[in-house]
Amino acid sequence: MTTWRIRDFHSADLDGILHLWESLKASNVEPVYALSEVLASCEKDHAVVAVQGDQVVGAAVGRAAHDQGWIVFLATLPEFRGRGIGTSLLAAVENRMAPHGLNKLSALMPESETRVEAFLSRGFVLKKNLRYFERTIPVQRQELEPLGLLGGRILARDLWENVAGMRNEKELLERRLVLPLAEADLADEFGVVPPRAVVLFGPPGTGKTTFAKAIASRLEWPFVEVFPSRLAADPKGLAGALRETFLEIAELEHAVVFIDEVEEIASQRSGEPPSPLQGVTNELLKIIPAFREQPGRLLVCATNFIRALDTAFLRHGRFDYVIPIGLPDSEARRAMWERFIPATVVDDVDVELLVDRTEGFSPADIEYAARSASQRALEKAVYDDGGLASGGDVSIREAVRKGPATQDYLDAIADTRTTVSKEVHELFLEDIDALGRV
Repeated sequence: MTTWRIRDFHSADLDGILHLWESLKASNVEPVYALSEVLASCEKDHAVVAVQGDQVVGAAVGRAAHDQGWIVFLATLPEFRGRGIGTSLLAAVENRMAPHGLNKLSALMPESETRVEAFLSRGFVLKKNLRYFERTIPVQRQELEPLGLLGGRILARDLWENVAGMRNEKELLERRLVLPLAEADLADEFGVVPPRAVVLFGPPGTGKTTFAKAIASRLEWPFVEVFPSRLAADPKGLAGALRETFLEIAELEHAVVFIDEVEEIASQRSGEPPSPLQGVTNELLKIIPAFREQPGRLLVCATNFIRALDTAFLRHGRFDYVIPIGLPDSEARRAMWERFIPATVVDDVDVELLVDRTEGFSPADIEYAARSASQRALEKAVYDDGGLASGGDVSIREAVRKGPATQDYLDAIADTRTTVSKEVHELFLEDIDALGRV
């Protein structure tokens, strides 16, 4: 006589699901889906339980996505196995999912799972030679709406690798920032407190914004850029809007928060009577200590004019590091040129000559010169070298197949006005000694 029955899951069954989960673990069976995923699907998707009296003795949980269904969880208590409960649970959860019009129902089970008969008896086919891949998405679904309201976004995962050259800067940021933040538990074992706030300083166009985004990409954290100029239009005023913005950021699990040209709201305070901007600086000085108390986030402030920053803003306790981002050295310039020159012609271009001619160029200057050379070469091939546009017999595609040459790049370099003057660069070197903290 059957002493158990199948019914829909109720919220009161959560303890029973947890007990089933623990029984699997006690049997050295590692479930594929995390407990949090199973519990969430119990509430939001499709779940049935087998009960004997008031005791939950088995459960099956399913999730439907388009025309594909997945069995997220199947378990029975050890003493109730072999009674056909698993087969009945699978049949019941499949019936609950049928209205979705599923074309396929699949299940992932750990290799140590022994109750494959329940699946086979329901018509499941055991697939051979398959591998299961999994990657954790760091931003939870419930965070997407507040992130969107803040204007934040999830950046591509390859930004860090795409930063051409700048090896010394990348290595420093990797060691000081990324390592303790990405490996927080390991850092704690060594007594390292992960950084909470840093300043990147250097001449314009040296890649401070690029590095801030690359750090977020490397950590796989949301990137939120705060624009003081936009906040200034808020009815609460700039200081009030800044405070409100950081309160909203506090609701996120992780975040890299970026303020560019921070000298606009954190400049030296002086003058009688105090200027309205001094109130904004004061507010920011209050915000940073509160921000530092929250784990899983990093404030990155960038400035072209570090000497303009208020002295209280840079002191220890507010910023862990004050990191210089300068002009690229020859190795970095070489990496940049090799990235920007089309692969089809890079072997024919004198890259070393370009590296030598662009000493003192910022990354932005080099990118501009490379794009300019490509555009010039394209126009020359189409309009001046017998292409169709000039009435010749050669097709445009054949005309441009050669691509830019060394001289095209040299001409573009000669016409590029560098962003950083010699005087500005010398002041930057002085700032490294006086204000840098790495």
